[in-house]
Amino acid sequence: MSKMASKRKSPYPVIVGRYFGLRRLMAGASILIATAGLSASAARAQSCQELWVERNSYYKDAGYCFKTRRAISYFGNRGCSYEYEADVPLSRGIRERIADIRAMEQRRGCD
Repeated sequence: MSKMASKRKSPYPVIVGRYFGLRRLMAGASILIATAGLSASAARAQSCQELWVERNSYYKDAGYCFKTRRAISYFGNRGCSYEYEADVPLSRGIRERIADIRAMEQRRGCD
């Protein structure tokens, strides 16, 4: 191979770089959407059960030890670490989402 041919740059790294850059951007946007919660219209459409599951999923993922039969039956307590809700390490954004869910549950008269 000549020196001239070896110095020529391939267009593929640019295309691949743009592709993976876009994928990273899309993944970041997905995380942002997930942590920001649902849109107002989607949140209104959620049932009491869906709200309950979403709210308690945050606690389950963070290691909370459930106390009610319903939650233990649905989520289980395997791998739990925190006996008290206040001790569960949740971000401010997640705590705000939980507060929003609780408010929606209260407005709807959910159990």
